[in-house]
Amino acid sequence: MKVSVSVFGRFHFFDLAKQLNDKRLLFQLVTTYPKFKVREWGVNKKIVIGIVVLELCKRVFIKLNFYRPAIEVFLKKTYGLISLRSVSKNTDIFIFLAGNGFNSRLIKKLQRSNVVCIADEASSHVLIHEKILSDEYKELGIKNNKKHAKEIVKETLLEYHLADYITVPSSFVKRSMNEAGINPEKIFVNPYGVDLSQFKQIPKQDNIFRVIFCGNLSIQKGSHYLLQSIYELNLEDFECWHIGKISSEMEVFIKKYRTKKMKYKGVQPQSELYKLYSQGSVFCMPSLQEGMAMVQLQAMACGLPLICTTNTGGDDLITADGKEGFVIPVKSVDSIKEKINYLYKNRSECREMGLKARQRVSKGFTWNDYGDRYTLFLESVINK
Repeated sequence: MKVSVSVFGRFHFFDLAKQLNDKRLLFQLVTTYPKFKVREWGVNKKIVIGIVVLELCKRVFIKLNFYRPAIEVFLKKTYGLISLRSVSKNTDIFIFLAGNGFNSRLIKKLQRSNVVCIADEASSHVLIHEKILSDEYKELGIKNNKKHAKEIVKETLLEYHLADYITVPSSFVKRSMNEAGINPEKIFVNPYGVDLSQFKQIPKQDNIFRVIFCGNLSIQKGSHYLLQSIYELNLEDFECWHIGKISSEMEVFIKKYRTKKMKYKGVQPQSELYKLYSQGSVFCMPSLQEGMAMVQLQAMACGLPLICTTNTGGDDLITADGKEGFVIPVKSVDSIKEKINYLYKNRSECREMGLKARQRVSKGFTWNDYGDRYTLFLESVINK
């Protein structure tokens, strides 16, 4: 079996490529990253097609604060044209990130040669995604600058339609696909993994009860609900660490809910995250929508129980409410406060839940587990 993989950027696709490569299934990897970077995942540079100029252009435009929808469309269309000429029809299976590179023409070309084409959707169905965020921005009275370009939405829908299968990382994404009318038999759920050698628990250095949130502070992440919750709780020997970028749209909320309990740690190298996670008591993921936030797996591997919304993929990680953490409704400040306050008052139970969280992800949620599930799925596809 020969598998070709295509992604503009990196995302989780390099972890997928590594798994396929280790199993001697990877035939080609098309990406915008340079070959020397891909080698960090153990992939032979001879099978890598690196369209580096597009990645450089994207990063320059972002740095200049000039990355507009029209530019994104142009870069992704260009990537699609290069991929059309680069991906071999001698492959058996083609896996691509949906809406990431205008792959519809390539899909049609490969299917004429009986190549199985698999769309990988890392987020909720594109129309559900758009609706959730549009409704939230409207409710907040904030201009929505996060909309996908219409051409990208149209292309994504076409790729869903053309693909033989769609792989998704969580039950939440599958539910969104079903809600949008995608045939359930076309969908394969495969949760992401975590590198247990990189994410491990080390001793906590103080007795402060600490909430950890890692990710872009943004509307999509539901960060405004977390900020409000921390502000209103105002507990003793208590704080919340934010790790990551801060979107400009959050400035008004940071000012509104200003408190010394919030500590902003900025962007940190992934190699340092386990040290920060280990100083926490609980990890909170209040997102409005995402496929499966991998930071949840990382935090659980570091011994933190999880408080997450129904739209983060976290409900696939928690076996029972109150065992490895809690699943709460989206947009609920009261639920965030209730669960944080409960764990704050029940420290020993919180630590026990953290232990169970670590045990949970150590069996079934490593990248090897992810690769094994994907391989079995691909074998079943080929056998059909």
